[in-house]
Amino acid sequence: MIKRKLTKQVKVGNVKIGGTAPISVQSMVKSKTTKAIIGEIHKLESAGCDLIRLAVPDFENAKKIKLVKKETSIPIIGDIHYNFQLAIEAVKQGADKIRINPGNIGGKTKVKEIIKCLKDYSISMRVGVNSGSLESDLLQKYEGVTAPALAESIFRWVKIIEDFDFNQMVLSVKSSDPRITIDAYRLVSKKLDYPLHLGVTAASGGMNGIVRSTVGIGTLLAGGIGDTIRVSLTGDSKEEIEVGKEILRSLGLRNNGIQIIACPTCGRCEIDVKTLVQEVEKKLNSVGAIHELPLRIAVMGCIVNGPGEARDVEFGVTGSRNKGVIFKNGKIIKKVAKDKIVDTLLEEICKE
Repeated sequence: MIKRKLTKQVKVGNVKIGGTAPISVQSMVKSKTTKAIIGEIHKLESAGCDLIRLAVPDFENAKKIKLVKKETSIPIIGDIHYNFQLAIEAVKQGADKIRINPGNIGGKTKVKEIIKCLKDYSISMRVGVNSGSLESDLLQKYEGVTAPALAESIFRWVKIIEDFDFNQMVLSVKSSDPRITIDAYRLVSKKLDYPLHLGVTAASGGMNGIVRSTVGIGTLLAGGIGDTIRVSLTGDSKEEIEVGKEILRSLGLRNNGIQIIACPTCGRCEIDVKTLVQEVEKKLNSVGAIHELPLRIAVMGCIVNGPGEARDVEFGVTGSRNKGVIFKNGKIIKKVAKDKIVDTLLEEICKE
Protein backbone atom coordinates (compact mmCIF):
# COMPACT_ATOMS: atom_id res chain seq x y z
CA MET A 1 0.00 0.00 0.00
CA ILE A 2 1.26 3.48 -0.88
CA LYS A 3 1.82 5.74 2.11
CA ARG A 4 1.01 9.30 1.07
CA LYS A 5 2.81 12.25 2.57
CA LEU A 6 0.40 14.16 4.79
CA THR A 7 0.13 17.74 3.55
CA LYS A 8 -1.86 20.78 4.58
CA GLN A 9 -5.42 20.87 3.32
CA VAL A 10 -7.16 23.56 1.29
CA LYS A 11 -10.71 23.80 -0.03
CA VAL A 12 -11.79 24.44 -3.59
CA GLY A 13 -15.53 24.84 -3.51
CA ASN A 14 -16.78 21.57 -2.01
CA VAL A 15 -13.59 19.66 -2.86
CA LYS A 16 -10.73 19.27 -0.41
CA ILE A 17 -7.13 18.99 -1.60
CA GLY A 18 -4.36 17.64 0.61
CA GLY A 19 -4.38 16.08 4.05
CA THR A 20 -6.32 12.83 4.04
CA ALA A 21 -8.61 13.90 1.17
CA PRO A 22 -8.73 11.57 -1.87
CA ILE A 23 -6.47 12.53 -4.76
CA SER A 24 -8.60 14.62 -7.10
CA VAL A 25 -8.51 14.54 -10.90
CA GLN A 26 -8.64 17.77 -12.88
CA SER A 27 -9.01 18.80 -16.49
CA MET A 28 -8.92 22.10 -18.35
CA VAL A 29 -11.80 23.21 -20.57
CA LYS A 30 -10.83 23.47 -24.24
CA SER A 31 -14.06 25.02 -25.58
CA LYS A 32 -14.41 28.78 -26.08
CA THR A 33 -18.07 29.80 -26.14
CA THR A 34 -20.10 29.79 -22.93
CA LYS A 35 -22.54 27.20 -24.26
CA ALA A 36 -19.76 24.90 -25.43
CA ILE A 37 -17.89 25.32 -22.12
CA ILE A 38 -20.97 24.28 -20.16
CA GLY A 39 -21.48 21.27 -22.41
CA GLU A 40 -17.87 20.19 -22.05
CA ILE A 41 -18.02 20.55 -18.27
CA HIS A 42 -21.14 18.37 -18.10
CA LYS A 43 -19.30 15.73 -20.10
CA LEU A 44 -16.30 15.94 -17.77
CA GLU A 45 -18.52 15.73 -14.68
CA SER A 46 -20.05 12.53 -16.06
CA ALA A 47 -16.55 11.12 -16.63
CA GLY A 48 -15.68 11.65 -12.96
CA CYS A 49 -13.79 14.94 -13.08
CA ASP A 50 -13.39 16.59 -9.66
CA LEU A 51 -12.14 20.06 -10.61
CA ILE A 52 -12.25 22.18 -13.77
CA ARG A 53 -9.71 24.78 -14.85
CA LEU A 54 -10.92 27.56 -17.13
CA ALA A 55 -8.57 29.83 -19.08
CA VAL A 56 -9.07 33.54 -18.34
CA PRO A 57 -7.13 35.44 -21.03
CA ASP A 58 -9.29 38.57 -20.80
CA PHE A 59 -12.17 40.17 -18.90
CA GLU A 60 -14.79 38.76 -21.25
CA ASN A 61 -13.69 35.26 -20.33
CA ALA A 62 -13.56 36.15 -16.63
CA LYS A 63 -17.25 37.06 -16.81
CA LYS A 64 -18.04 33.63 -18.27
CA ILE A 65 -17.22 32.07 -14.90
CA LYS A 66 -20.40 33.44 -13.35
CA LEU A 67 -22.51 32.19 -16.26
CA VAL A 68 -20.86 28.76 -16.23
CA LYS A 69 -21.34 28.31 -12.48
CA LYS A 70 -25.10 28.84 -12.85
CA GLU A 71 -25.30 25.75 -15.06
CA THR A 72 -22.71 23.47 -13.44
CA SER A 73 -21.83 22.24 -9.95
CA ILE A 74 -18.15 21.35 -10.24
CA PRO A 75 -15.60 23.78 -8.69
CA ILE A 76 -14.08 26.19 -11.20
CA ILE A 77 -10.43 27.27 -11.18
CA GLY A 78 -9.54 30.46 -13.04
CA ASP A 79 -6.27 30.08 -14.95
CA ILE A 80 -4.45 33.45 -14.98
CA HIS A 81 -1.36 34.69 -16.78
CA TYR A 82 0.23 38.14 -17.14
CA ASN A 83 -2.60 40.34 -15.84
CA PHE A 84 -3.16 40.35 -12.05
CA GLN A 85 -6.46 42.20 -12.49
CA LEU A 86 -7.87 39.16 -14.31
CA ALA A 87 -7.26 37.10 -11.17
CA ILE A 88 -9.19 39.60 -9.08
CA GLU A 89 -12.06 39.70 -11.60
CA ALA A 90 -12.18 35.89 -11.77
CA VAL A 91 -12.62 35.73 -8.00
CA LYS A 92 -15.37 38.36 -8.11
CA GLN A 93 -17.14 36.35 -10.81
CA GLY A 94 -17.22 33.29 -8.54
CA ALA A 95 -14.06 31.27 -9.21
CA ASP A 96 -13.51 28.72 -6.44
CA LYS A 97 -9.75 28.96 -6.82
CA ILE A 98 -7.27 30.68 -9.09
CA ARG A 99 -4.06 29.49 -10.63
CA ILE A 100 -1.26 31.97 -11.18
CA ASN A 101 2.25 31.69 -12.49
CA PRO A 102 4.03 34.29 -10.35
CA GLY A 103 6.94 34.42 -12.77
CA ASN A 104 4.77 36.13 -15.38
CA ILE A 105 2.22 37.99 -13.25
CA GLY A 106 4.27 41.18 -12.82
CA GLY A 107 6.14 41.06 -9.52
CA LYS A 108 5.52 41.11 -5.77
CA THR A 109 3.23 44.13 -5.67
CA LYS A 110 0.74 42.59 -8.07
CA VAL A 111 0.87 39.23 -6.30
CA LYS A 112 0.10 41.11 -3.07
CA GLU A 113 -3.03 42.62 -4.67
CA ILE A 114 -4.22 39.19 -5.74
CA ILE A 115 -3.70 37.79 -2.25
CA LYS A 116 -5.67 40.63 -0.67
CA CYS A 117 -8.62 39.71 -2.89
CA LEU A 118 -8.26 36.00 -2.14
CA LYS A 119 -8.31 36.69 1.60
CA ASP A 120 -11.40 38.88 1.25
CA TYR A 121 -13.28 36.07 -0.55
CA SER A 122 -11.67 33.13 1.33
CA ILE A 123 -10.40 31.62 -1.91
CA SER A 124 -7.37 29.36 -2.37
CA MET A 125 -4.68 29.62 -5.04
CA ARG A 126 -2.41 27.32 -7.01
CA VAL A 127 1.07 28.72 -7.39
CA GLY A 128 2.40 27.18 -10.57
CA VAL A 129 6.01 27.27 -11.69
CA ASN A 130 6.97 25.65 -14.97
CA SER A 131 9.87 25.41 -17.37
CA GLY A 132 8.54 28.20 -19.58
CA SER A 133 8.36 30.84 -16.87
CA LEU A 134 11.50 30.49 -14.82
CA GLU A 135 13.08 33.74 -13.71
CA SER A 136 16.11 34.82 -15.75
CA ASP A 137 18.45 34.78 -12.76
CA LEU A 138 17.59 31.14 -12.06
CA LEU A 139 18.05 30.17 -15.69
CA GLN A 140 21.46 31.75 -15.55
CA LYS A 141 22.37 30.26 -12.17
CA TYR A 142 21.42 26.70 -13.16
CA GLU A 143 22.36 27.06 -16.84
CA GLY A 144 18.88 26.29 -18.08
CA VAL A 145 15.74 24.54 -16.88
CA THR A 146 16.58 22.06 -14.14
CA ALA A 147 14.77 20.50 -11.21
CA PRO A 148 16.72 22.61 -8.66
CA ALA A 149 15.85 25.76 -10.63
CA LEU A 150 12.12 24.94 -10.55
CA ALA A 151 12.30 24.09 -6.86
CA GLU A 152 14.16 27.28 -5.96
CA SER A 153 11.60 29.35 -7.86
CA ILE A 154 8.69 27.85 -5.93
CA PHE A 155 10.55 28.21 -2.62
CA ARG A 156 11.12 31.86 -3.42
CA TRP A 157 7.48 32.58 -4.21
CA VAL A 158 6.09 30.60 -1.30
CA LYS A 159 8.23 32.68 1.07
CA ILE A 160 6.99 35.92 -0.55
CA ILE A 161 3.36 34.82 -0.34
CA GLU A 162 3.70 33.63 3.25
CA ASP A 163 5.17 37.03 4.13
CA PHE A 164 1.88 38.46 2.86
CA ASP A 165 0.17 36.28 5.49
CA PHE A 166 -1.40 33.82 3.07
CA ASN A 167 -1.12 30.02 3.17
CA GLN A 168 -4.11 28.65 1.25
CA MET A 169 -1.85 27.35 -1.51
CA VAL A 170 -1.50 24.35 -3.79
CA LEU A 171 1.88 24.13 -5.52
CA SER A 172 3.10 22.79 -8.86
CA VAL A 173 6.52 22.58 -10.53
CA LYS A 174 5.92 21.21 -14.02
CA SER A 175 8.22 20.48 -16.92
CA SER A 176 7.57 18.80 -20.25
CA ASP A 177 10.41 16.42 -19.31
CA PRO A 178 9.08 13.76 -16.89
CA ARG A 179 12.52 13.28 -15.33
CA ILE A 180 12.88 16.97 -14.45
CA THR A 181 9.28 17.00 -13.23
CA ILE A 182 9.84 14.03 -10.91
CA ASP A 183 13.05 15.44 -9.44
CA ALA A 184 11.55 18.90 -8.94
CA TYR A 185 8.50 17.62 -7.07
CA ARG A 186 10.69 15.42 -4.87
CA LEU A 187 12.77 18.45 -3.89
CA VAL A 188 9.66 20.49 -3.10
CA SER A 189 7.99 17.67 -1.17
CA LYS A 190 11.02 17.31 1.10
CA LYS A 191 10.92 20.95 2.15
CA LEU A 192 7.27 22.07 2.01
CA ASP A 193 4.00 20.67 3.35
CA TYR A 194 1.61 22.38 0.95
CA PRO A 195 -0.56 20.11 -1.24
CA LEU A 196 0.96 19.37 -4.64
CA HIS A 197 -0.73 19.43 -8.03
CA LEU A 198 0.99 16.91 -10.31
CA GLY A 199 1.33 17.01 -14.07
CA VAL A 200 3.74 16.88 -16.98
CA THR A 201 3.17 20.10 -18.90
CA ALA A 202 2.67 20.03 -22.68
CA ALA A 203 2.81 16.24 -22.61
CA SER A 204 1.48 15.98 -26.20
CA GLY A 205 -1.32 13.71 -27.37
CA GLY A 206 -2.00 10.07 -28.05
CA MET A 207 0.29 7.35 -26.80
CA ASN A 208 3.22 9.73 -26.37
CA GLY A 209 1.31 12.06 -24.08
CA ILE A 210 -0.26 9.24 -22.08
CA VAL A 211 3.07 7.49 -21.49
CA ARG A 212 4.95 10.65 -20.51
CA SER A 213 2.17 11.73 -18.15
CA THR A 214 1.88 8.28 -16.63
CA VAL A 215 5.64 8.06 -16.04
CA GLY A 216 5.79 11.48 -14.39
CA ILE A 217 2.57 11.41 -12.39
CA GLY A 218 2.63 7.69 -11.61
CA THR A 219 6.21 7.69 -10.34
CA LEU A 220 5.48 10.53 -7.93
CA LEU A 221 2.21 9.03 -6.71
CA ALA A 222 3.91 5.68 -6.15
CA GLY A 223 6.37 7.52 -3.91
CA GLY A 224 3.56 9.04 -1.84
CA ILE A 225 3.79 12.49 -3.44
CA GLY A 226 0.77 14.32 -4.86
CA ASP A 227 -2.70 15.48 -3.86
CA THR A 228 -4.36 16.37 -7.17
CA ILE A 229 -3.46 15.58 -10.78
CA ARG A 230 -4.05 16.65 -14.34
CA VAL A 231 -3.03 14.63 -17.37
CA SER A 232 -2.31 17.32 -19.98
CA LEU A 233 -3.17 15.83 -23.36
CA THR A 234 -3.59 17.36 -26.79
CA GLY A 235 -7.11 16.34 -27.66
CA ASP A 236 -10.37 15.50 -25.91
CA SER A 237 -10.44 16.68 -22.30
CA LYS A 238 -12.50 13.63 -21.32
CA GLU A 239 -9.50 11.46 -22.17
CA GLU A 240 -7.48 13.38 -19.57
CA ILE A 241 -9.94 12.27 -16.89
CA GLU A 242 -10.04 8.67 -18.09
CA VAL A 243 -6.25 8.40 -18.07
CA GLY A 244 -5.95 10.18 -14.71
CA LYS A 245 -8.48 7.90 -13.05
CA GLU A 246 -6.77 4.84 -14.51
CA ILE A 247 -3.39 5.96 -13.12
CA LEU A 248 -4.96 6.24 -9.67
CA ARG A 249 -6.74 2.89 -9.95
CA SER A 250 -3.57 1.17 -11.12
CA LEU A 251 -1.79 2.35 -7.96
CA GLY A 252 -4.68 1.47 -5.66
CA LEU A 253 -5.32 5.15 -4.94
CA ARG A 254 -8.87 5.20 -6.28
CA ASN A 255 -11.23 2.26 -5.94
CA ASN A 256 -14.36 3.47 -7.69
CA GLY A 257 -15.00 2.48 -11.27
CA ILE A 258 -14.41 -0.68 -13.22
CA GLN A 259 -10.91 -1.78 -14.12
CA ILE A 260 -10.61 -4.18 -17.04
CA ILE A 261 -7.61 -6.50 -17.10
CA ALA A 262 -6.85 -8.26 -20.37
CA CYS A 263 -4.12 -10.65 -21.43
CA PRO A 264 -1.80 -9.65 -24.30
CA THR A 265 -2.79 -12.83 -26.23
CA CYS A 266 -0.46 -15.46 -27.65
CA GLY A 267 -0.56 -18.63 -29.74
CA ARG A 268 -2.91 -20.31 -27.23
CA CYS A 269 -5.60 -17.69 -27.75
CA GLU A 270 -8.77 -18.93 -29.46
CA ILE A 271 -10.99 -15.87 -29.06
CA ASP A 272 -10.75 -12.26 -30.21
CA VAL A 273 -9.70 -10.65 -26.91
CA LYS A 274 -9.53 -7.11 -28.31
CA THR A 275 -13.10 -7.23 -29.63
CA LEU A 276 -14.32 -8.88 -26.44
CA VAL A 277 -12.79 -6.11 -24.32
CA GLN A 278 -14.48 -3.49 -26.48
CA GLU A 279 -17.84 -5.25 -26.15
CA VAL A 280 -17.49 -5.51 -22.36
CA GLU A 281 -16.57 -1.81 -22.09
CA LYS A 282 -19.49 -0.78 -24.32
CA LYS A 283 -22.01 -2.81 -22.34
CA LEU A 284 -20.77 -1.54 -19.00
CA ASN A 285 -20.72 2.07 -20.18
CA SER A 286 -24.37 1.77 -21.10
CA VAL A 287 -25.25 1.04 -17.47
CA GLY A 288 -23.95 4.00 -15.50
CA ALA A 289 -24.56 2.63 -12.00
CA ILE A 290 -22.59 -0.52 -12.79
CA HIS A 291 -19.79 1.42 -14.45
CA GLU A 292 -19.07 3.26 -11.19
CA LEU A 293 -18.77 0.09 -9.10
CA PRO A 294 -15.37 -0.73 -7.56
CA LEU A 295 -14.89 -3.80 -9.72
CA ARG A 296 -12.11 -5.60 -11.58
CA ILE A 297 -12.97 -7.67 -14.63
CA ALA A 298 -10.52 -9.93 -16.45
CA VAL A 299 -10.84 -10.70 -20.16
CA MET A 300 -8.54 -13.59 -20.98
CA GLY A 301 -7.74 -15.43 -24.17
CA CYS A 302 -7.37 -18.95 -22.80
CA ILE A 303 -7.91 -21.13 -19.75
CA VAL A 304 -4.25 -20.71 -18.69
CA ASN A 305 -4.63 -17.01 -17.92
CA GLY A 306 -8.23 -17.15 -16.88
CA PRO A 307 -9.27 -18.02 -14.31
CA GLY A 308 -5.81 -19.18 -13.22
CA GLU A 309 -3.78 -15.98 -13.43
CA ALA A 310 -6.81 -13.75 -12.87
CA ARG A 311 -8.09 -15.38 -9.69
CA ASP A 312 -7.77 -12.15 -7.71
CA VAL A 313 -10.40 -10.27 -9.76
CA GLU A 314 -14.10 -10.22 -8.95
CA PHE A 315 -15.28 -11.36 -12.39
CA GLY A 316 -13.71 -12.63 -15.56
CA VAL A 317 -14.36 -14.27 -18.89
CA THR A 318 -12.41 -16.50 -21.22
CA GLY A 319 -13.29 -18.92 -23.96
CA SER A 320 -12.42 -21.25 -26.78
CA ARG A 321 -13.60 -21.39 -30.37
CA ASN A 322 -17.12 -22.50 -29.46
CA LYS A 323 -17.85 -21.62 -25.84
CA GLY A 324 -17.21 -19.04 -23.18
CA VAL A 325 -16.46 -19.35 -19.50
CA ILE A 326 -17.57 -16.92 -16.78
CA PHE A 327 -15.60 -17.00 -13.55
CA LYS A 328 -15.99 -15.25 -10.22
CA ASN A 329 -13.23 -14.86 -7.65
CA GLY A 330 -11.15 -17.41 -9.55
CA LYS A 331 -13.86 -20.09 -9.80
CA ILE A 332 -15.83 -21.03 -12.90
CA ILE A 333 -19.52 -20.32 -12.37
CA LYS A 334 -20.93 -20.72 -15.90
CA LYS A 335 -20.15 -22.07 -19.34
CA VAL A 336 -22.05 -20.39 -22.15
CA ALA A 337 -22.20 -20.11 -25.90
CA LYS A 338 -19.47 -17.84 -27.27
CA ASP A 339 -21.95 -15.18 -28.40
CA LYS A 340 -23.50 -15.04 -24.91
CA ILE A 341 -20.30 -14.23 -23.00
CA VAL A 342 -20.81 -10.49 -22.53
CA ASP A 343 -24.55 -10.63 -21.77
CA THR A 344 -24.04 -13.40 -19.23
CA LEU A 345 -21.20 -11.50 -17.58
CA LEU A 346 -23.44 -8.44 -17.23
CA GLU A 347 -26.22 -10.56 -15.72
CA GLU A 348 -23.85 -11.97 -13.10
CA ILE A 349 -22.52 -8.53 -12.19
CA CYS A 350 -26.06 -7.18 -11.80
CA LYS A 351 -26.79 -9.91 -9.24
CA GLU A 352 -24.25 -8.41 -6.88
